[in-house]
Amino acid sequence: MALPIHLADTHWETLHPPLLEAGSYAVDPAPYGPSGTVLLAPGDMRGTKLILERTGGYCMGIDGRDGPNLACLGCDLPVGTRMDDCGCWQVVRLVPQAVVRLPGPPERPIMDWAELLATDALWHRLGEYRDIPAGVALAQVVVAAGGAPVEVAPGPVAELLGRSLGALLPPGPGTQRLDLAGPGFGEPAADLALVPVHPQTGDTWQPRAGAVPVPMDAALWAELAFPPHRTRLPAVGGLPAGVERDDPLPPRPGYLFRPSREAFRYTLARIPAIREPWLRAIYDREY
Repeated sequence: MALPIHLADTHWETLHPPLLEAGSYAVDPAPYGPSGTVLLAPGDMRGTKLILERTGGYCMGIDGRDGPNLACLGCDLPVGTRMDDCGCWQVVRLVPQAVVRLPGPPERPIMDWAELLATDALWHRLGEYRDIPAGVALAQVVVAAGGAPVEVAPGPVAELLGRSLGALLPPGPGTQRLDLAGPGFGEPAADLALVPVHPQTGDTWQPRAGAVPVPMDAALWAELAFPPHRTRLPAVGGLPAGVERDDPLPPRPGYLFRPSREAFRYTLARIPAIREPWLRAIYDREY
């Protein structure tokens, strides 16, 4: 699968779920010791043991601070690092030199966008972590806008990114309109279009119109494009005519949503345009 976007940040002192689904893997091109480490869910590991003297962590698990902490049961050589401490996504990083690809079952077929929308492949809960893909998307919008101000289409996109874009790109000439576009959603008139990234291939959905595509995590995009429908009527059965439910609405959060600052800066730092003075100034600004 594509490298998960959640690597851009973690929530401190929080026990995170596995970064990858069982039975899948991804390759991280960025250096973590060596570059090209192979990422797996911890539960998918077989034939390894912990190197006990390398199992240091902060408080609730192992954070990899001592280097590779997994050894091969057959030869006793270090082969990877398990991480599962608080503030870490649960993951195993295998050093590329220890990985040999062997014949096995066929890989999971690549789903097209119609299949992804028709199944539950995009509909996993982002929950408390939605600020991380939002921070990545915010950085991508700033870069795509070239420093020009951005007018955000009313609705869920404005709620997610509007305040932050207004602070980073103040009003001025050359304003560009930002909206959603994508499979099953359509292509509203916009200069910049937030479009999903395929979760298996990492390919960005391409609009046919002239809008500049801005990549966004597919799960967050699906949440914005197709928000869950909530009704005050019972899911089964019904109430007598003229009677309405008076259940209280879900409480609103006590703070305004803010995209992850760490994910925003992490993404900007890995974009070549960061060398341009206007973008470096935004990166250095306290967001």
